[in-house]
Amino acid sequence: MGSLTINYCWTIATASEILSGRKFGDSNSSLRPVPPVLCCRCKTNVRAFASQRSVKKSRKKGKTEKTDTAVPEKYLLSDDVNPDYVEDSKKNISLLDTSEAGTSVPMIPSRGSVLQACIITSGLIGLLGVVIREVSHVASEGGLPIVDCSVEIPLTFQMWHVELITGLVILVSSCRYLLLKIWPDFAKSSEAANSQVLSSLEPLDYIVVSLLPGISEELLFRGALLPLFGINWQSVMAVASIFGILHLGSGRKYSFAVWATFVGIAYGYATLLSSTVLVPMAAHAVNNLVGGIIWRYTSNSSK
Repeated sequence: MGSLTINYCWTIATASEILSGRKFGDSNSSLRPVPPVLCCRCKTNVRAFASQRSVKKSRKKGKTEKTDTAVPEKYLLSDDVNPDYVEDSKKNISLLDTSEAGTSVPMIPSRGSVLQACIITSGLIGLLGVVIREVSHVASEGGLPIVDCSVEIPLTFQMWHVELITGLVILVSSCRYLLLKIWPDFAKSSEAANSQVLSSLEPLDYIVVSLLPGISEELLFRGALLPLFGINWQSVMAVASIFGILHLGSGRKYSFAVWATFVGIAYGYATLLSSTVLVPMAAHAVNNLVGGIIWRYTSNSSK
């Protein structure tokens, strides 16, 4: 900046010589001093001009940087957007990504849906058992070569049946507890089935979902199908196999079907010993209740 001021003052001095009639560079000619005020003004003007140019350049650079780093308005959040809503949206997106990855969360039906399904299903199964027993009775009375189910396996009860029922409950409950400890696949199937059915129920509801299936299923399988197939071990195994296969689904795998087949064999054997369907009915219902209570107070899914 200093050299620029000196050159600019020298140019003004030369111009004054030309106007006065003196030649430029004449040794005899003495340079007329330039007033210091003029030089100061020149300095001020040059500095002001340079500063204005630098300001303009900086403004242009600032505009360029703003243009390069500008974010479109559609990607900006307005003041009306709630940050909590944005966070919830992110959480929902993450949940969707998790479900798409294959880790879906199982749906738990409501209490009313479970009770309604239990009542309707048990009613239909029990009705089918009653129809088979009545049809076989009518056909047998009419002289057809069909076993009368109501005569072969009646609804009778004696006091010693209590001991048989107690033994069945201890046997089935002990075996279930042991298998839950040593058979992971069976434990997983049992947990899935119990979680789907029992999670939304109240404690008193366990009585309903234990008694109705126990009574209706035994009326059909041990009270109707077993006498039709024959009162023997072959019929016990056949009916138990059908009973086990029908317990597949709703999270229950083949391990649970094997377990249901074993339980069906135990109930069939008790039916042959007692010659009544009330023994397997009572044992089945009590075992359901015991299993539900144990699951409620031991499983993490019920808490």
